[in-house]
Amino acid sequence: MPSEAPRRPWTADLIPDQTGRVAVVTGANSGLRFATARALARHGAYVVLAVRDPDRGRRAADTIIAEHPAASVEVRIVDLADLDAVRAFATALRADHSRIDLLVNNAGVMAPPRTLTSQGHELQFAVHHLGHFAVTGLLLGALARGHDPRVVTVSSTNHRRGRLYFDDPTGERSYSPMRFYNQAKFANAVFGRQLHLRLTAAAGPVRSVLAHPGYTATNLQTAAPSGLVRLLYGRILAPLAQTPDRGALPLLYAATSPDVRGGDFIGPDGFAELRGAPTRVPLARAASDADTGRRLWQLSEDLTGVRFPIPEPSDHPAA
Repeated sequence: MPSEAPRRPWTADLIPDQTGRVAVVTGANSGLRFATARALARHGAYVVLAVRDPDRGRRAADTIIAEHPAASVEVRIVDLADLDAVRAFATALRADHSRIDLLVNNAGVMAPPRTLTSQGHELQFAVHHLGHFAVTGLLLGALARGHDPRVVTVSSTNHRRGRLYFDDPTGERSYSPMRFYNQAKFANAVFGRQLHLRLTAAAGPVRSVLAHPGYTATNLQTAAPSGLVRLLYGRILAPLAQTPDRGALPLLYAATSPDVRGGDFIGPDGFAELRGAPTRVPLARAASDADTGRRLWQLSEDLTGVRFPIPEPSDHPAA
């Protein structure tokens, strides 16, 4: 009996036709986020580059159009650290787009000195989690009207080293840049899982999927305020890193593959999930803890003022 042909590793060339889909990518002016937006646009999606810096956003859009003249992109300004700006962004986007098919929650900041936002939240927790929690809730109605709608929340292998500091969420008593980065990525994982459970309980069309890029060379590390982070990730470990185009593959797979299920966590298939082709990877058990999920959801609602129109699940499967 002939042996089965080896499975072809998934690449961006295998992205299904995205024509007619409206995709929103946060932080899309550089790195993984830009690579994700560019690949979606190349395959026909109408891509909203949701960025903080208008000049960098316009340069990113110009680059995509120069490479792919038929691409459809627009630049929208949003500072995910400012919840008032998030509300204004979502309101304007809903006014111009009756439906959204894909939201990629990927903007981030890495290891700054302790910084509070204008609303008094720790910066990393605000950008990675609170801003994305709010924008997801505010756009959920438009997503529910989408075709094969998905929310892809980008976490990290660092979520496995993270925990939530419910007793000190701003780091007032004790702050470490990387410890609070790990908290933010853990919050992404808990949120993505909890969103999946609530969307499933609501029996709606939107899928919540998690992804992580492995170890990828981006300006998140090289422009990090911490000199130690820049030295370790930007120089010493740089030879091990993937390019942004390779690192974006798990995000793109999560966003577009027909094989993806709600609740999946997609990452690289190589050693320690540092690099490789997209595959399903395990979520840290702590990120599926029912009490942690409820507490984070309640805290996020309290801090953002955003309430999702979906019920809390009656039970929380462990995996």
